[in-house]
Amino acid sequence: MTQHCNRGLDDRCRDQDGRIRAKNGNTRLDTLRETYGDDFGQGHRGDMQLRTLLDRSGSPLLSHFLRRRR
Repeated sequence: MTQHCNRGLDDRCRDQDGRIRAKNGNTRLDTLRETYGDDFGQGHRGDMQLRTLLDRSGSPLLSHFLRRRR
């Protein structure tokens, strides 16, 4: 089933109010590596969840983690 939506940042869908949907905290790192590259979350297993990575890094959001990474 194909989802029809207005694409936004990082090819993510937008909610009805126009805000970009947040990545779900239970998204696995190996899934995120498909979007952000093989070095995303380097040193961590691919089956780790995003929320665990954010907790360990002290980042409240994925966007903050990505800014620190640069």
